[in-house]
Amino acid sequence: MIFTAARLALADIFSPPFRAALWKTLGLTAVVLVALWFGIGAIAEIFAVPFLSNLFPNDLSWLDQAGTLAGWAAGLLLAVLLAFLIGPISAVIASLFLDDVAVVVERESYPDAPTGTAMAFLPGLVLSVKFFGVVILGNLLALVLLLVPGVNIAAFFLVNGYLLGREYFEFAAMRYRSEDEAKAIRSRHGGTVFMAGLLIAGFLAIPIVNLLTPLFAAALMVHLHQRIAAKAGGLPIQADRTARRVRGSDAAAPERRSS
Repeated sequence: MIFTAARLALADIFSPPFRAALWKTLGLTAVVLVALWFGIGAIAEIFAVPFLSNLFPNDLSWLDQAGTLAGWAAGLLLAVLLAFLIGPISAVIASLFLDDVAVVVERESYPDAPTGTAMAFLPGLVLSVKFFGVVILGNLLALVLLLVPGVNIAAFFLVNGYLLGREYFEFAAMRYRSEDEAKAIRSRHGGTVFMAGLLIAGFLAIPIVNLLTPLFAAALMVHLHQRIAAKAGGLPIQADRTARRVRGSDAAAPERRSS
C-alpha cells in the first residue's frame, strides 16, 4: 500500500496538473531561503562589526573585512541549518497550495470518490503555524543529537518521519473528516503512517530534490488515506451519501406502493 502510494505520488508531482503548484512552491521557497541567507548575513554584520570595533578600538585596519567575514560565517551557518530548516519552511509555503494538489490527485486517481473539502483559511493557517513550531523544535533536537555519532541520522529520520507523516496524513484526512476524526484514523494506522513518513524523510534528505517534499508528501498521503478509507468501508462523505440515498429510497417506496 505504502509503496504503491509513493509510486503514484512520484508520477503525480511531475504531471502537467501539478506544474503550477510546483513552480509556485519552488519559487517562494527559493525567495525565503535567499532572504534568510542575506538577512542573517546582514544581521551578523550589523551586530558583529560594532561589537568587534568596541572590543578592539585601536585596531581598525581589518574591520573593513569583518563585515564580509561575518556574512560568510552566517552563510556557512545557514547552509548547515538548511538541512533542518528546509522541511518546515517548504511545508508552510506549500500549505498554501496543498488543497490544489489534493484536488488534482482526488480528481485524476479517484474519479468515482467524492472530492474533499478544503480547510478554511484561518484554521489551516493556525495548523500550519503550529506544525511549523513543532517541526522546528523536533529538528532542533535532531540538531543537538547531530553531535552524537550513530544517532544523528536515525534522529533525523525518526523525528521527520513522525512529524511529517502526521502532518500530511491529517491534512489529507481532514478534507473528509473533522480534526478529531482525522487524528483518530491516523492513530489507528499509526504504523503505516509512520512508515510513509519515513519515505517523506528520505525524500527530504536528498539535496535539491527535497524542495519537492511538500508536493510529494501531500500526494503520497492523499493516496494513502484513500486506500486506508477504502479498506475501512469508504470515505465518510461516501457513507453519508449512501445513507441518504437509502433513506430516500425507503421514503419513496411507500409512495410508489400507494400509487
